[in-house]
Amino acid sequence: MSGSEGRGRGRRRLGAAWRRRRPLRTRLALAVTAAVALVALGVCAAAFLVVRSALYRQLDLSLVQSARLAAQRNPGAGPGPLAGECRFLAAPACAEVVAADPAKDPGTPGLLPVAPAAREVAAGERAPYYTDFTLAGHPARMLTTDYAKGRALQVALRADTVEDGIEEAAWWLVLTAAAGVLLAAVLGHWVSRTGLAPVTRLTATAERIAATRDPRHRIELPPRGPSGREDEITRLAGSFNTMLGELEQSVTAQRRLVADASHELRTPLTALRTNAELLARAERLTPEQRDRASAALGRQLREVTGLVNDLIELARDEEPQPLVEQVRLDRLVEHGVEAARAHWPGVPFQVRVEQVVVPGVPARLSRLIGNLLDNAAKFSAAGLPVEVELVVPAGAGGPELTVRDHGPGITAEDLPYVFDRFYRANAARALPGSGLGLAMARQIARAHGAELVAEAAPGGGALFRLTF
Repeated sequence: MSGSEGRGRGRRRLGAAWRRRRPLRTRLALAVTAAVALVALGVCAAAFLVVRSALYRQLDLSLVQSARLAAQRNPGAGPGPLAGECRFLAAPACAEVVAADPAKDPGTPGLLPVAPAAREVAAGERAPYYTDFTLAGHPARMLTTDYAKGRALQVALRADTVEDGIEEAAWWLVLTAAAGVLLAAVLGHWVSRTGLAPVTRLTATAERIAATRDPRHRIELPPRGPSGREDEITRLAGSFNTMLGELEQSVTAQRRLVADASHELRTPLTALRTNAELLARAERLTPEQRDRASAALGRQLREVTGLVNDLIELARDEEPQPLVEQVRLDRLVEHGVEAARAHWPGVPFQVRVEQVVVPGVPARLSRLIGNLLDNAAKFSAAGLPVEVELVVPAGAGGPELTVRDHGPGITAEDLPYVFDRFYRANAARALPGSGLGLAMARQIARAHGAELVAEAAPGGGALFRLTF
């Protein structure tokens, strides 16, 4: 690598580092200022060129008119001066005839300089042209045009007024450009401050949340306009507020789960400690008391183990993708019903299933079906069946699994809270369970893209509907 390439890369790295160190507001202000300043300078430069061209066009028109008048007043004149005195500002245009052959020039020097190009115009070898030159220390402009055969006509005028006008226009345009650059800086600062105000509020909110660990903070959004349209930064702030709302709900749910779990674990752990202390003094107990304490200790250990396992299951938000496969849901339902019949021998189950294949994790779907069947069997009235049906509705609907019992049903007051963690209706407080089965069932259903709802069954009882 050559030294120039290394220096070029070094300058680029320094430039990139400088841009990274500068705040976004400063970079935006500089970008806006540079853009507006370039536009102002470009407009002023274009205006200068237009003014300069217009002034010289006016002077050229005066030269053409003066040449026409000189030719009309002096037809057929020989080489030499015709009229005028260009040394004075207010004097009329001076005119001079130039011969193609230098030998035909008069002996006295002429008023205007004669260039070889003027001889070519006189000989008809070149088109008329304009020339800028200095006459007696003053700027002047001269038109060389054809006059007669073998002769050309040179007409000149002082260009002081044109040069002064161009200089004055240049000064005014320079002042205008400077004012434009200053205005560009002010506008750049205003645009960066106004345009990045939501970003500033977003940053401040994020820093406040990081410092306080409180996700209840929100970014203040401007009122929605009549058209309802929002810019990108406002939409970003709205999305950030939505994300904060989801985070707040997640944190609240996590805290509620921890609080509910600690509350639910307190009672069985107290009973476990009591029975363990009783068994520690086994020599003071009768054999019957020892047996009752041992049985209660085992039962409470199973309850605590089941509760802890349920909590671990609820802590999972989604199914691991490597475990997802195509599952025969009808076979899972039949297997779950067989297990429920063994666990609830006094409850009859009526099953009607169709062949259904869905993507999912078999073990998790089995847990979902088992929870629904256990819940229905637990509340089922004596001698009345639990009806299980898996069908594919006609039309665009997906597979649907329904589990219905003929128990006391769900009251209107309890229906909104059926799937809440640890929630137990008044009628269920005396029944076994932790209050996590339905909450876990809904979580598994949503992780599989399904929806689980509860409703009052026609004629009494509860109906749970799982729709994929």
